[in-house]
Amino acid sequence: MMEAGQRVAGHKAGFLDTIKAVGASFFGVRGRRAHERDMARLDPARVVIAGLLAAAIFVLVLVALARLAAG
Repeated sequence: MMEAGQRVAGHKAGFLDTIKAVGASFFGVRGRRAHERDMARLDPARVVIAGLLAAAIFVLVLVALARLAAG
């Protein structure tokens, strides 16, 4: 029986699912089951794009915090 928020394994992941997977990977909190599910559903091109965007946002936040602290 499926719980709320679960999708059938054959469906492709959406943009929000990709962002969640990339965010969890940044923090290192993904479990084995989630990793296997994501490997079957996520589009590699979307993961790369989301990862680059997340890294750019992370760097911009660090630069802003450094300027705020120095300024």
